[in-house]
Amino acid sequence: MKLVTPFPEFVKDLPEIDLPIPGAKGWMVQSDGQQIVFVEFAEKVDVPEHVHSEQWEFTLEGRVDLKVNGEIVTYTAGENFFIPAGVAHGALVHAGYKAMIMFNEPDRYGPKE
Repeated sequence: MKLVTPFPEFVKDLPEIDLPIPGAKGWMVQSDGQQIVFVEFAEKVDVPEHVHSEQWEFTLEGRVDLKVNGEIVTYTAGENFFIPAGVAHGALVHAGYKAMIMFNEPDRYGPKE
């Protein structure tokens, strides 16, 4: 049974995030100290190396190749990973990827205007 495709309407009714990645779309749940985002990628995207606060990501569908410290690890549906604050990382996100990501900061992404 396929449970993820597409995101339910109540997720898409959340505030859309200003995600500066072509072919990607996301929605957020906001608290005082953290942010949870739901993202989907219609295109293959090479996300350049960057740093930020702690990140805990759950792969819902598709595939992402995460690069940390020169090592590439592939994650697919049902898997998750944690990136500590300040650790440089990048990724090759494949078309069709969907994830739920929690950031330990309240303003990782802003709402789309």
